[in-house]
Amino acid sequence: MAQADFEELVEDFEFLEDWEDRYRLVIEEGKAMPPLEDALKVPATRVDGCASQVWLHAVIEKDTLHFDGESDAMIVNGLIAVLRKLYNGLSPQDVLEIDARAAMGRLGLNEHLSAQRSNGLRAMIERIRQVAAAA
Repeated sequence: MAQADFEELVEDFEFLEDWEDRYRLVIEEGKAMPPLEDALKVPATRVDGCASQVWLHAVIEKDTLHFDGESDAMIVNGLIAVLRKLYNGLSPQDVLEIDARAAMGRLGLNEHLSAQRSNGLRAMIERIRQVAAAA
């Protein structure tokens, strides 16, 4: 069910043996992501529960989820990019059916993120799921 872009990322992670290389790849994914417009960095798009500042702007158009985001932390920007690969372009129902913890586990992220980053990742996933559930 995951997006082709996410599957490609999984393959890239499998190719990299060293966790530091994988960490760098996550950061590079974040750097490649377009910045969020300043007008969208408002309290309504801010994600609570993250140690760094995080904004997610999600919309449902034609029964498809699209979201953008940004953080002031490089690794969190990378995590947003990973979530975009996992969720963007899916129907709200498909978003709700994804086991994000298992998907992130395929990348080895569950074991390598600090408790604060893991909490922030969960908060971002929950925000995305809320948008999908409200659709």
